[in-house]
Amino acid sequence: MAPRAVSRHHPIMSLALTPEDIAGLQAWTGRTETLEDTATLAPLRGLAATLDIAAPFEAGSSVPPLWHWLYFLPQAPQSQIGPDGHPRRGGFLPPVPLPRRMWAGGRLVFERPLRVSERVERESTILSVDGKQGRSGTLVFVTVQHRYRAGGDVALTEEHDIVYRDAPQPGAAPAAPQPAPADAAFERQVVPDPVLLFRYSALTFNGHRIHYDRPYVTGVEGYPGLVVHGPLIATLLLDLLRRQQPDAAVRRFEFKALRPLFDIHPFSVCGRPEGAGAFALWARDHEGALAMQARAEVA
Repeated sequence: MAPRAVSRHHPIMSLALTPEDIAGLQAWTGRTETLEDTATLAPLRGLAATLDIAAPFEAGSSVPPLWHWLYFLPQAPQSQIGPDGHPRRGGFLPPVPLPRRMWAGGRLVFERPLRVSERVERESTILSVDGKQGRSGTLVFVTVQHRYRAGGDVALTEEHDIVYRDAPQPGAAPAAPQPAPADAAFERQVVPDPVLLFRYSALTFNGHRIHYDRPYVTGVEGYPGLVVHGPLIATLLLDLLRRQQPDAAVRRFEFKALRPLFDIHPFSVCGRPEGAGAFALWARDHEGALAMQARAEVA
């Protein structure tokens, strides 16, 4: 089913899915694709500049944890871009026709760092497609497993959770926020200005208009401001940990997005040790609500 066209002047209309629709989408479970890419130098230097990190990358340097998201970027032709700036539904991922989609979370196991100039193979498999009715309408969850191989070894295994959402009903009350933990051992404030969001979109070749097109995100999708990328928040959480543990090697990382953050307010990335090389990490919005929770294990 093709995604519904939207107008820049009217909110996105909701779209209910039947059990038969969900069953059809579940036919994508088990699909695989294999891609190759090279861990090039330029995007690493670009992200380091964007995050104000002094990192003299060169050939053979380690790719920091989560910075592999600078590679294997979707490169759909301009004619195949949907009204929200994403590639149109279909192809490897199931063609979920719901209007909103977000990177909901993930779980990663780092066996060894990828290195600059390495040729990397990524094998992707759709593990599951599940639908349910939530307070805000229909939800479809898609989980994809990625295995990254370099030099014949599995360097990284990742499970990536994507959620597709119905448009909120007019007048619907937002979900009650969950308070963020108040016992941070370390934290820093982030000001997510439009330039930061644009640069991260450019580095990840992310055309999703909610991150840079203010008339679209406020007038069509109904958000109060530009949406901060979920992967960017996760990257900032691990950057916070790196500032506390500069010599530690991240072995495992998991995160879950709970509430969107916007460019109209600063937010904080926070953390505390949990013992035995484990750290709790989270992002807190300007009102003290929990926006993302995460856990890292280091060696």
